[in-house]
Amino acid sequence: MNTPGFIERPESAMSLVSSEAGPKLRRQLTLVTCALVLVIGLADFKLGTEVSLQIFYFLPVALAVVARGWKFGVGVSVACVTIWVAGDLAAGARYSTLIVPVWNAAIALTTYIVLVWLLSSLLRLQHDLEERVRQRTAALANEITERERLEKSILEITERERRSIGHDLHDGLSQHLTGTAIMGQLLADRLHKRAAEETNDARKIVDLVKAAIDQTRHMAKGLLLADIDAEGLPSALLEFCSATTEQFRVACTFNNQGPTVSLPSENGVSSHLFRIAQEAVRNAVRHGGAKHIDVSLRAANRCLTLVVKDDGAGLPPVGQRGAGLGLRIMAHRAQMIGATFSIERLSTGGTIGECRLPLTPHE
Repeated sequence: MNTPGFIERPESAMSLVSSEAGPKLRRQLTLVTCALVLVIGLADFKLGTEVSLQIFYFLPVALAVVARGWKFGVGVSVACVTIWVAGDLAAGARYSTLIVPVWNAAIALTTYIVLVWLLSSLLRLQHDLEERVRQRTAALANEITERERLEKSILEITERERRSIGHDLHDGLSQHLTGTAIMGQLLADRLHKRAAEETNDARKIVDLVKAAIDQTRHMAKGLLLADIDAEGLPSALLEFCSATTEQFRVACTFNNQGPTVSLPSENGVSSHLFRIAQEAVRNAVRHGGAKHIDVSLRAANRCLTLVVKDDGAGLPPVGQRGAGLGLRIMAHRAQMIGATFSIERLSTGGTIGECRLPLTPHE
């Protein structure tokens, strides 16, 4: 049951002394409080009745509240008033009536109790604020953890669907187109034997189907490069640049600079870096109209840097850039592996994108 006018102090909750400090520090503060009461009382007695040290009792009263709570503070307040009045009487103080020292003691005690109430209320408010901060911090941390888990799940689902589509293209549509090309070739041969005018048309259709087969295989290959081992990033980027050159008829080159580093196998670091390069290159071809694209991988100063530079139209001005889903995906992939991603428009035209991954000493 709380005493009216005071706030009940839970175990070590009303104290500025942290719970981690333990009871030892609280005992020390209690001893300091008692020592201060005695020292100030002795000094008050020695100085006599002409000089009052009543205000100095505020310090042990405040320490009492901090160390043990409001109940101990009230007890110390009573002790301070008792020692103060007793010291004055022992020093030879004379009063016209007994009401005078009683009144002085009541005023002093009331002052100390008000101090105890204010300080205990302040400490309680501080505790409540810290508790709310802890709760909100914990809630925010849980929300961030859940968001990261969902984002990771979305990326895993995306990669799984990408592989599924790649297999369907390679094993389904590609095979179907191959069968169509064979039948078309047989039809063209028959028409040729009959010297039919439609022979050339049939052969053109076969050529178009073969071109569709090549395009399908290139698409399937890009989709199936989902899981890259920790050592296979340079070779995967080289193969991707070669495939891009052949598929889109652009000059896409790869340059592996510096020593080869071993990337961590967890979190799909190599796969994320490859997808960032893949997205940047495809943006340069499809949206920037680039003719020359340079992809470089450099390891230096405990950092692995992936750079994609092109000579395309470049990024639009910041105000006209829009949502930029591809840019957000690249930035998010970089964040997932602890890297930083930046992309900017070159003054000479084109775009340069850079992903920087810090390397730990064991890497």
